[in-house]
Amino acid sequence: QVQLVESGGGSVQAGESLTLSCTVSIYPFSRHCMGWFRQAPTREREEVARIGNDCSTTYTDPVKGRFTITRDDLKRTLYLQMNSLKPENTAMYYCARPRQYDYSTCDFAFWGQGTQVTVSS
Repeated sequence: QVQLVESGGGSVQAGESLTLSCTVSIYPFSRHCMGWFRQAPTREREEVARIGNDCSTTYTDPVKGRFTITRDDLKRTLYLQMNSLKPENTAMYYCARPRQYDYSTCDFAFWGQGTQVTVSS
């Protein structure tokens, strides 16, 4: 059963912080690449960050230096620390994972239901 459950979204003021969490039902969690995506109204879903099974990270340019993706392999949980939030960061945020046993790529195949982040100015 594919399960990715996000939490931690909310409504904040510009400049504030939020930490998103995502529990993932995949074994072994530690060997899979994980990612965060977002989708704002009227826009396509876009990748925000990814973390490899070696903990290497990649970020989309607009969030570099403000967002941090991490993982806790024992808890099978993915995190996204978001600092200095801006109104343009308002979106539904989704975590994603590849197919089970796809250890060598970040070819995301499954997404969670999402958690809403709203940033007001």
